[in-house]
Amino acid sequence: MEEVTVTRRLDVPPEAVRDTIRDVGPFTEAAGFDEVTAEDGAIYITNMVGILTVELTLTVLEDADAALACEQRDGMFESMRTTYEVAETDDGSPVTATTEFALDVVLVGEVLDATVIKRQRRKELTAQFDWLETVCVG
Repeated sequence: MEEVTVTRRLDVPPEAVRDTIRDVGPFTEAAGFDEVTAEDGAIYITNMVGILTVELTLTVLEDADAALACEQRDGMFESMRTTYEVAETDDGSPVTATTEFALDVVLVGEVLDATVIKRQRRKELTAQFDWLETVCVG
């Protein structure tokens, strides 16, 4: 399994951050994907990565420890799960996003490798945190 983790502290109450993350459509769009549809507990994503069009269907999971958790139901990964956790401290609300994934070598091959996917995912998570900061903090 490969892993990408990004953390940022926001100077707002944790419930405000959780509520914003749970507005799944806009929060997912903030990652910069080309197309996002969120409906009925699923998230459908289309994104161009280099010369490859990536299409993923994610299932939103029930996870008491996470503001949002989702895993791939259909797509290019052997498995992929992302969790967004929000903590409360005296210094604000640290938000941590962790994506764990395993590649399906047959589908991915030489076009994408774990390094490229990690770099792309870190960019997406950072864009989501930039958006969170803009929406929650102003």
